[in-house]
Amino acid sequence: MKKRSELIFSAIQVPIDAAMVILASLSAFTIRNIPEILSLKPKLYNFPFKVYLSVILMMTPIVILIYAIEGLYNLQITRKFWHEALKVFSATSIALVVVIVSIFLKREFFSSRFIILAAWVLAVIFVVIGRYISRKIQKWLLISRGIGVHRVLLIGSNGKMDKIKKIIENDLSLGYRIVNHIDSGSIQLIRQIKKQKGLDEIIICDAMLTDSEQEKLIDYCAINNVSFKFIPTTLQTARFEAGIFSGEPIIEVRNTPLEGWGKILKRCFDIVASILLIILFSPLMVLVALLIKIESFFEVKKAGPIIYKNERIGGSGKKFEVLKFRYMKWDMCTDPNTTEGRKAIEYEKKLIVQKSLKRGPLYKIKNDPRKTKIGSFIEKYSIDELPQFFNVLRGDMSLVGPRPHQQREVDKYNEYHRRLLTIKPGVTGMAQVSGRSDLEFEDEYKLDVYYIENWSLWQDIQICLKTVLVLFKRRRN
Repeated sequence: MKKRSELIFSAIQVPIDAAMVILASLSAFTIRNIPEILSLKPKLYNFPFKVYLSVILMMTPIVILIYAIEGLYNLQITRKFWHEALKVFSATSIALVVVIVSIFLKREFFSSRFIILAAWVLAVIFVVIGRYISRKIQKWLLISRGIGVHRVLLIGSNGKMDKIKKIIENDLSLGYRIVNHIDSGSIQLIRQIKKQKGLDEIIICDAMLTDSEQEKLIDYCAINNVSFKFIPTTLQTARFEAGIFSGEPIIEVRNTPLEGWGKILKRCFDIVASILLIILFSPLMVLVALLIKIESFFEVKKAGPIIYKNERIGGSGKKFEVLKFRYMKWDMCTDPNTTEGRKAIEYEKKLIVQKSLKRGPLYKIKNDPRKTKIGSFIEKYSIDELPQFFNVLRGDMSLVGPRPHQQREVDKYNEYHRRLLTIKPGVTGMAQVSGRSDLEFEDEYKLDVYYIENWSLWQDIQICLKTVLVLFKRRRN
């Protein structure tokens, strides 16, 4: 689990690097345009500063992109600084090659070899210094204030684990604090430790754990947002990241790529896409709102609400109100806070027993008699879900993810089903584009878990595009 402080420092590093690159470029320009500084020969060209600045601002994002590709924005504070400095040198050198190729293709683009080489050298120096200061501040907060410390539970008793325990205890700069060291993988005991002391990571080195115990531990960690790491014994998995911990090979099981920059990238996509979709569908939403209002007035002689708020369970088990266009008669909406709503809940329970097409935690009522005429149409084509773009913009939901379920549905989950709650729910998802509402819950669960384990931004885009194609397919009920 990545700490918020790690995310913040990693995000801040981007503008710091950009500022250092710009500062290095300006310094190189200043040195060359004051020849006396390094006893240089007078310049033989006339390159306006304004044009030079525009070139810098154009090239800086490319340099930052190269830094990102080279892995300079990973979130681990314990990485060795000299290794990071070499990566800065390597990435900046690649950027230098890009600049040289650009000059070769377009000669008038720029003409001072000294400024190019000086900017390269100064960029390496300035970026390394900027990162050194940033790391010192982060390490100081880690050691003196405990900000960003990972609370770790050690499982297993052997020489390797004793060595790791001693290293963690003797070196606070590693960023770990041992909350306990136990011999077994008892989930009940781990729950108790987490409740009493908090828990961010588990490190296991125990060859005696069975595959069943290991699977239960992995599921527990995924459900409770705890990182699972192990010193390899017999465990095999396709979802892992290998590394070295004090000379020992260590493997971390990844629940989802939606950690760190993956989470940031997905959130940026959600914000931009939801704003565009709200603008795009605003005429349709206004029309639907008017039709609901008119139908409500003529049926019950009073204007009922247009938007129906229904409490659902979101990421990490947090409750939120999902927004939908009301497609049911107002007195049939299940609001536990009103007398009519409680009656509607009892009526709904009877309908579930008599007409539900699904078995398990979820229900789907065939030919639901509670729907209005307008409601039947907008529900059939998922138009009722358009207000959920505001849920996405607000951060309660994502455009793509598992569907949000009600508390009474979540209460019927098996323990392993709670993996669906490890990420934000979505307006659409892999299950929706594969079978819409016609899938059985267990099949839907498998597709959603596959999505969680194999997330990518390109996959999100594909699912959004496929959603458009399936919207106009008539539902079975």
